[in-house]
Amino acid sequence: MSLSWIVIALASATVSGVVNVFDKTFIHKYARTVQTLPLLVGFAQVTIGIVVLAAVPLPDTVSLWFSATALVSGIIFGISGSLMLKVLFQQEVSRTVPVMQIAPIFAAAFALIFLDETLTAMQWLAILSTVAGAVMLSVRFDNGFGGIPLNRNFFILVLAAAIFAMGNIVGKVALEHLPVMYTHGMRSLGLGAVFLLFHLRREPLQHVKEMLKERSPGLLVVGANELVIANSSLILLLWALSIGPVSLVTALVATRAMFIVIFSTLLALIWRGALGEVITVRAIAVKTGSTALIVAGVAGIATQ
Repeated sequence: MSLSWIVIALASATVSGVVNVFDKTFIHKYARTVQTLPLLVGFAQVTIGIVVLAAVPLPDTVSLWFSATALVSGIIFGISGSLMLKVLFQQEVSRTVPVMQIAPIFAAAFALIFLDETLTAMQWLAILSTVAGAVMLSVRFDNGFGGIPLNRNFFILVLAAAIFAMGNIVGKVALEHLPVMYTHGMRSLGLGAVFLLFHLRREPLQHVKEMLKERSPGLLVVGANELVIANSSLILLLWALSIGPVSLVTALVATRAMFIVIFSTLLALIWRGALGEVITVRAIAVKTGSTALIVAGVAGIATQ
């Protein structure tokens, strides 16, 4: 197995973990509505899409169908991201994003159906480990009671994971005919359009205007995150998808759960209460053990 796409996918996972921590930082410190961050993301992604498409040369293989495929991939990804951010506004980052790591299950199934990719029996068993870790990260211990909250947010995240996986499948189809940067530009347009469509409302727009007037540092957080960090993560993901199997790339990207737990827990330990994270010994133990299961599962999925 070539190491190139594996390294690129892991790099995307690392950077993506930073993105999610920055998202939670903005939500925890600056956002007054659940729609403020998605609205800013929408503006940023549409801007990125326009700039990238204006800067990169038109590929020889471009066609209306392939361009539409890349655009639809971004739209699907935007729907998934919008659902995830909705939940992220309500609960801890290290308990939100890891549940999304069940996406490899859907990616493997979709890739089998639509792309004729296959996994070994050992890799399918490893998927179960990933799911177990994701579910364990949803366990809450309130007043000494442990239970799995199969509530509305949990099922929203499961749906978001399935949509994310399909977005990667459609993106892979586009990448078979289009270069990475052109595909990224089209995907950014689709992603940004969805975020604006869902979140361009009076209250968050008013909040953004107030932040601009006050020169809020929250705008710098979002700007650095979306224009640089998130942009880099998305390009790395597309690069890995362009040269690796979509089922395994999606699985490796799931390792961002490990980086999120590390980053968010360290920040909470340094600045108590940062990101709204619970940092009791029990909570850290559950998060660490659950993430270990996810990482073990991902390692098994990637083994050939």
